[in-house]
Amino acid sequence: MIGAIWAHAHGVIGADGDMPWYLPEDLAHFKSVTMSSAVLMGRATWQSLSERFRPLPRRENFVATKNPEFSAPGARLVTDLDGFLSDPRWQDEDLWVMGGGEIYRAAMPVIDRASVTEIDVRVAGDTFAPELPSGQYHCGPWQKSARGLSYRFCDWTRAALHS
Repeated sequence: MIGAIWAHAHGVIGADGDMPWYLPEDLAHFKSVTMSSAVLMGRATWQSLSERFRPLPRRENFVATKNPEFSAPGARLVTDLDGFLSDPRWQDEDLWVMGGGEIYRAAMPVIDRASVTEIDVRVAGDTFAPELPSGQYHCGPWQKSARGLSYRFCDWTRAALHS
């Protein structure tokens, strides 16, 4: 299964290489969803992670980059994204695409499900959530974070191609 996971505030997922909010509940959700799975991120997303969290623990980390000389200690480099995403391994194992915007867009044709945190705050940004194709989109109730932000967790599943 290839899934995608992101948080967005009215479509914004990033600003200047970072998330323009701090939502501990979303970080805990991300951890619970991706733990013990493989994660794929772009080079800029890898570099945006605090060094103490690189690689993400208890997950197989993959970093997509066009530069085969890029150094990502503890992660495996992916220089052929299409080949990586079409690997039969992902029929039996879970891979979570975790950004950034370019990687989401490239992976969207093969993503089976998405775990999306919607945050109700207006922020400026330069990176935006991908558009989800037709499918089932269900959201839980709005909740209030310890920091005062309203958020909810949503799940999307790709529509079946054949009935």
